[in-house]
Amino acid sequence: MTSEVEPAPTHRPLRKRVVHLLRRAHLYFGLLLFPWAILYGVTAFLFNHPTAFSDQPTVTFGADAVAGTPLETLPSAAEQAEAVVKLLNARQSPAAPYALGPGAVKYSREFAFATVKVKDRTVNVLFDVKNGGGTIRVTPDKPKVEPPTAPFAIGNASRSPSESPRPSQSGAGLLLENPLHERFKAAIPPLLERTGFPSGDVTVTSVPDLVFPIDVGGKTWTATYNPMTGAISGKPTDAEEKPELSVRRFLLRLHLAHGYPGEPNARWYWAAVVDAMAFVLCFWGLTGLVMWWQIKAARRAGAVVLVLSAVAATALGVAMHSAMTG
Repeated sequence: MTSEVEPAPTHRPLRKRVVHLLRRAHLYFGLLLFPWAILYGVTAFLFNHPTAFSDQPTVTFGADAVAGTPLETLPSAAEQAEAVVKLLNARQSPAAPYALGPGAVKYSREFAFATVKVKDRTVNVLFDVKNGGGTIRVTPDKPKVEPPTAPFAIGNASRSPSESPRPSQSGAGLLLENPLHERFKAAIPPLLERTGFPSGDVTVTSVPDLVFPIDVGGKTWTATYNPMTGAISGKPTDAEEKPELSVRRFLLRLHLAHGYPGEPNARWYWAAVVDAMAFVLCFWGLTGLVMWWQIKAARRAGAVVLVLSAVAATALGVAMHSAMTG
């Protein structure tokens, strides 16, 4: 007599299905944003190490490089503070002599910086006042080329509306009827009222310039119009230079790029990737907790690691807040 074997259940419990889904999402999100994760890691390293893969000749020196110079025996911050107080007492002769108060004596920043002009380049010297070392970086000087004056140029685009035109300028600017900054100024009081903010005297500090091509005798110029001053400047379109970007600077600017522009373009899609990275990083953390909790043997050790991590992160955050607020 044969016994019937019960068929295996075709559906897993809901909890296991949810965990399985989270594991798969954790995996595929990681694969999807892998290139951007690597990019953020590399660019963060470049920010933290300014001399790494430098696009300019850079040399790092130690305290031995300043041996025999006035920097070899640099007095401490406390010694200099004592000397300042001593000079104050000698200069002002107060009834109650000045003295150093309680609290730390420190420099406002860690580095001294100097530039040296050498023919066609600039040598930048950074010195660590605490440790005695530093870096030297050489930056080639770009030749200054005066752009040609546009035949239609009027006014000075850099001056404020209240300034009168200079004698070298060809008259006052061209002011449009009801320009952008006047419209902006007039719209601010009702805008503040509708959004629940108090209103007062309104001063418009800046509005975007208007950039457009203009034909002058068959030659195309790029004109720039300042709506606030009415000034118009321009330069030949074929003479426009694109900014030079080394690989290092390009990566660093990618790391800092953020915010959505007003139209969908490359910057807009890059901002979308930044948002996706922010979401996925949070998702990775939360789903990682779920996956850790499923492993019973690792719960106790994982809990210890989590507590230590939370304590360390909190302590470091408080310390960094104190350092940033002085």
